[in-house]
Amino acid sequence: MVGKANRLTIFLSKRRRWIQGAAGIGLYALNVLADLSLGWILLIGVAFGVVFGKAFCRWVCPIGFIMELLTSKGDDRLRSMYQYHKMGCPIAWVSGALNRFSLLRLRRSAATCTSCGLCDKACYMPALDPERFSFFNIDKQRPGDAYACSRCLFCVSACPNGSLKYAPVLPWQKS
Repeated sequence: MVGKANRLTIFLSKRRRWIQGAAGIGLYALNVLADLSLGWILLIGVAFGVVFGKAFCRWVCPIGFIMELLTSKGDDRLRSMYQYHKMGCPIAWVSGALNRFSLLRLRRSAATCTSCGLCDKACYMPALDPERFSFFNIDKQRPGDAYACSRCLFCVSACPNGSLKYAPVLPWQKS
């Protein structure tokens, strides 16, 4: 049974691009109006990464929003640019490194997981490297802990019984 938190996650992930657009425009406007220095922007990105992991790229970043619009047309050459632009982004570097340690992480309940694999099919990480990443196969690395995971939460939305959650994890707990 899917709980309230997962229903909210599913609701938000289905509207992620709109949220990213609004948040990106808001962040850009704040930057222009408040004349924020690069240091403040990096500090905001690091604080965001400590709490959410690399979610900044998929939920807030104005450049990420523009790149997603450009790469959504289906051209593989354009699609590869989406990952490429993150190579030069210091916020992506820091928040990606914080995926494994952030306060909110992707968690799987082994007790309720049926190993249907829908989470892996929805996630771009196992699609990029199926031999390395899986949510339900315990012999593989968890995609949510990987540097490249940008917490789009499509995996959580795809889980039919709510076994995968984006939830708080204390630093000493295993996710």
